[in-house]
Amino acid sequence: MKHLNRTRKGLLFLFVLLLALLPMLTAEAALRRGSKGEEVSAVQRRLKQWGYYDGAVDGVYGAATERAVRLFQKKNGLTVDGVIGEKTAAAIGVTLSGTSSASGTGAASGDVYLLAQCIYGESRGEPYKGQVAVGAIVLNRVRSSAFPNSIAGVIYQRGAFSAVDDGQINLKPDNTAVKAAKDAMNGWDPTGGCLFYYNPQKTSNAWIRSRPIVVRIGEHVFCK
Repeated sequence: MKHLNRTRKGLLFLFVLLLALLPMLTAEAALRRGSKGEEVSAVQRRLKQWGYYDGAVDGVYGAATERAVRLFQKKNGLTVDGVIGEKTAAAIGVTLSGTSSASGTGAASGDVYLLAQCIYGESRGEPYKGQVAVGAIVLNRVRSSAFPNSIAGVIYQRGAFSAVDDGQINLKPDNTAVKAAKDAMNGWDPTGGCLFYYNPQKTSNAWIRSRPIVVRIGEHVFCK
């Protein structure tokens, strides 16, 4: 009987311990004030590049970094808590330790989804070829020394895309936009290497209209 009681007490202790550890085992990987390391540095570099952060890239998640993260979250329709969880990390374009690319938060799948969001926000309703072309513009900019060297950096560069400015970047892309993003990332470039595009019916900017036009697809013209 005593042996049975000890067994029950042991099982009860293990159960209580498991309950205590469960939140830590299931918690989402996140960066917050007090975090340190290369992941923080990567966030700081990107936010600095986009104009949200003006401090040192030192890998220390302090008050200035938290403030920059909050500004980024507010601008992009994310929960404004100053914590870099799964959604904020995907928007910034970084992968947190403990996240899996199979879950859609890794660099490759995250880039596809973010590119699809940009395509959907900028060109839904356009011919499929035109949607791929918008994705190709983003990728051509990534390869150009005149633009940020990542998909997230190009898309979130201030003033680069109206879908970011008006919040449409946060809409859920449809299957067509996702497919267009994949086709663009697999090398299809209907623009022939263009870096810019616009809708002549909606744009009066003299500078963009002065660029040499390479091709017209749907309502958009693509230029270098």
